[in-house]
Amino acid sequence: MTQSGPPPSNLSTPATQRLEAFSDGVIAIAITLLVLTLKVPNVKDGRLFDALVDDWTSYAAFVLSFIVIGIMWVSHHSMFERIKAVDRSLMFLNLLLLLGIAFLPFPTSLLATYVREGGENAHIAAATYSVAMTAIGLAFMLMWVHLYRKPELLVDGIPRERVRQAVRRSFVGPAVYAATIGLAFVSAAACFVVYALIAVYFAKGPSSRVATPEALALDEPSA
Repeated sequence: MTQSGPPPSNLSTPATQRLEAFSDGVIAIAITLLVLTLKVPNVKDGRLFDALVDDWTSYAAFVLSFIVIGIMWVSHHSMFERIKAVDRSLMFLNLLLLLGIAFLPFPTSLLATYVREGGENAHIAAATYSVAMTAIGLAFMLMWVHLYRKPELLVDGIPRERVRQAVRRSFVGPAVYAATIGLAFVSAAACFVVYALIAVYFAKGPSSRVATPEALALDEPSA
């Protein structure tokens, strides 16, 4: 008879549950604030449709960041499914991550406002978004590094090699986002494409996926 759910020794501590609940609240507020990047056009009669079409960057930036923050929430939840206890350092690293997420509505607003206009302002806006995303990616990576160094914080049965793989995969985000800082000064619009591709990559959960029961089963020798 198979056992459903993690064994009692793998249940998260109250401190872990509080940290995850606090993080959920911050992420929920950040994703809600994105709607403030959308402005109601003030136009003459008959010009509303054209104004809505002209403001396509606002909708693109809103949808992109909504999806990105949503993926961050899923990734954060998946990570904490593998954590049974937290220490002071992990709490501060989590705060660093939340700082980046809470800040994201601001560069999203910059993208929505300036990318359509083009010119130097568009490049600066895209670069600011890229810097923010790089910082968020680094925070995620540092959390995995800390878990690798402190395996006792993880639920039982996750090999350190699997956590090492998670660290390596989490490096993709900050590395690619850092590259888009330079791309922003070449083509701000092209950054939208790269941001979307990175979102697709992380939607698959490349870091947390290496520590799923299915992935761990591949490490076990067949009978």
